[in-house]
This record gives sequence, C-alpha cells and structure tokens, in this order.
Amino acid sequence: MIDLKILREQPERLRAAIEAKGFDCDLDAVLAADRARRESLREVEDLRARQKAANAEMAALLKGSDAFKAKVTEMKNLSAGLKEKEAALRETEATWQRLALSVPNIPHESVPVASDPSGNQVVSTWGEEYKACPYSRPHYEIPWLEEMIDFARGVKVTGAGFPFYRGDGARLVRALVQFFLREAGRHGYEEVYPPLLVNEGSATATGQLPDKEGQMYETVADSLYLIPTAEVPVTNFFRDEILPEASLPRKVSAFTPCFRREAGSYGKDVRGLNRLHQFDKVELVKWVHPSQSYAELESLREEAENLVRQLKLPYRVLLMCTGDLGFTQTKKYDIEVWAAGQQRWLEVSSCSNFEAFQARRARTRFRDADGHVEPLHTLNGSGLAVPRILAALLENNLREDGAVNVPEVLRPWFERETIGSPAAVT
Repeated sequence: MIDLKILREQPERLRAAIEAKGFDCDLDAVLAADRARRESLREVEDLRARQKAANAEMAALLKGSDAFKAKVTEMKNLSAGLKEKEAALRETEATWQRLALSVPNIPHESVPVASDPSGNQVVSTWGEEYKACPYSRPHYEIPWLEEMIDFARGVKVTGAGFPFYRGDGARLVRALVQFFLREAGRHGYEEVYPPLLVNEGSATATGQLPDKEGQMYETVADSLYLIPTAEVPVTNFFRDEILPEASLPRKVSAFTPCFRREAGSYGKDVRGLNRLHQFDKVELVKWVHPSQSYAELESLREEAENLVRQLKLPYRVLLMCTGDLGFTQTKKYDIEVWAAGQQRWLEVSSCSNFEAFQARRARTRFRDADGHVEPLHTLNGSGLAVPRILAALLENNLREDGAVNVPEVLRPWFERETIGSPAAVT
C-alpha cells in the first residue's frame, strides 16, 4: 500500500513511478476516491459530534416538556442521518481500498529507468562461461535424463510442467534443499515450514492480489490459493502485529514447493526444467528497520550469491530497471547462472526490497523506544530455486563419459561424486 502522505502531497512523483513501471493505474480516480472518503468521514464525524451534544442537552431537559420532545425528534433525525452517512462511508471506503491497491510501489532512486529488460544493468559477474566446453549439451538432451526426471509420466498424472523426480534426481533435489537450508541457518535465519495454501488477505498483503490472479492456482470452493512462493505465507507471519524495535531484523527461511500457472509461457525457453508449474525453492524473508533496509538488501544478495559460488556455477547479477520491476518492489537484483548446454543465462534468484509497501497492507509494524509505531520494511529473496540450478549443474558438469560431477558441497547428502549413466557423449 502506498504511503498516504506521498499520495496526497506528491501525486506527480507517483504518476512518474506508474509510468516508469508501466502499470495500468488511474491515479486521478485514486485521488478522487481519497477525497470522497475523507469528506464522507468528515460528515460522519460531524453527525456523531452533533448526536453526542444533543444527547447531553437532552439529559438536562425536563422529560415531557416541549423542549424535551423537540430534542427527541432532533435525535431521531440525527440518528437516521448518521446511518445514511455511515452507509455512504462504507461504500466510499470500499471504493478507496479497491483503487488504492492498484497503485504500484515507487522505484528507488538507484533503479535505472527503462521500459524493458534491455535496461537492466549487469552489476557483477563471477566465474567463467564454459562456452567452449565440448561435452555440454542442454539438460533436456542428456540421454539418461528421464531416469531421474520423468516429464512424460508427470504429463500423464497432472499435465505439462509437473515432473516426477526419480531416484538420483529426487536425492539431488533433496541435497540442494538441505544445502540451501543449512547455509540459511548459518546466516541466522530461523527455519519454518509454512502452509501451502493462503487466503485472500495474505495474497493481498504481499501484492499477489489484485496484480497476479492469473498466475495462481485457486481452490474455488474454499477461496484459497496455492502459494506461488513461500514469500506469501511467511511475510504474513507477523500480519496485524507490532514487533519491538529491539527484535529487528527478523529473518526466516522456508523450503516449500511453489505453484505457478505461468500463463502465456511457451516456446524453447520453457523446455525441460527451465519453467515448471510446480517446483521447489528455499525462500529468505526479512523484516527490518527502515533505516537498514538497503544495507539488508545487499546482505541478502550476498547470501544468495554465496550459494551459487559454492556450487561453482558461473553467474551474473542484474540490477533490474523500472520496466522490469515488479508491482510491489522498490529495488530488485536478479542472479542468473550460466547454462553451458543451452548457452544462455537462467534466473535462479531475485532479491527484492519492498520498503513499507507490504507492511502497510499486512499492518505489520514496530514500536520504537519512544513508543512510536510505524511500518517496518520487508525484503525477500530466493535462496535458491531448485530447477534451474539443477539444469545448470547438469549442463556445466557433464563429462566426456556422459556422467555429471556432483558439486562437493552437495556430497554430504548425495553421498556420491557423480550422477547419471556413463555413456560416451557424441
């Protein structure tokens, strides 16, 4: 939810942000709804004050007197008028709430202004791009891949984008998740396992609603949504709560499956593990003091990068431009790994700062030492998403004999140095 002070005092700043992000938002309608709501509230408060004063005056009158009877009539008229104005206030409040949710967050001043992904900036790179590796091939062309990731049976049981992980495939996924969670714990994150279904209030608080209805699976009979990411249930953990300032920052990690309809996705970029409807991910979520949120964003980014470095995967970090920034975000870094077989970059983590945008929607606040209460700032990042990491591991570590080297950091859980069926790659 946007800051009301900015809405009322700096509407042109908001108008510029809406244009830079490319979202459809009628700011004039939002401003008009805010004025109507305030006027309606003023009328209700005025009638309540008049009703209170009339009640006090009536108490001093002699019962049965003409003045008393006149005051009773006045009270009835005030009561009827108040009910009418309160009904109007509820209506204007509902209109205001609906329109206010359409206003996107304001990009941070450090975010490059551009209309499309070509404006994203590469801020760092690590490792080498194995463009000349003679053994690499796209993971979906590895001959034994179906032995560990069964796409065909997933289609039979559910549909495209819901694969079975089998044998070594399942063990490698579990090894990745264990590694991600161990590292999160080492950085001070409390692990939780959240619900996989959330209600409308939770989806609205984090900004999935009303912006991303078409991307979520919904259980219509119960009005619940399968989570697109653990960000949604975890960020709502402290919804409607006030935290003591001394407890900040609060850091939580969560491993969950994620469910995304990915409407409109098609073509070569969705082959194999590149884009699934169900996938596993470890999410990192922070609740922080407003003065520390951008320093916390940099530390969040470093924690995600450290995971990729330990897996020895070449990667780059992008600072996303305004046109490639989400509805709720003020600043976002994407971490992309190099997939040698496909000769392309694959996004494996997004690290985002939302400032107080989600916290206002969720009514999550903190109380400082002087007793003042204000919204805190929320951040989250993938630490990490499994499928594309797995794709890059398979492609970048494919050997001449057809097997794949397992990164050393995963061996405590996988317990072998290689995966796959040795067979010459031609």
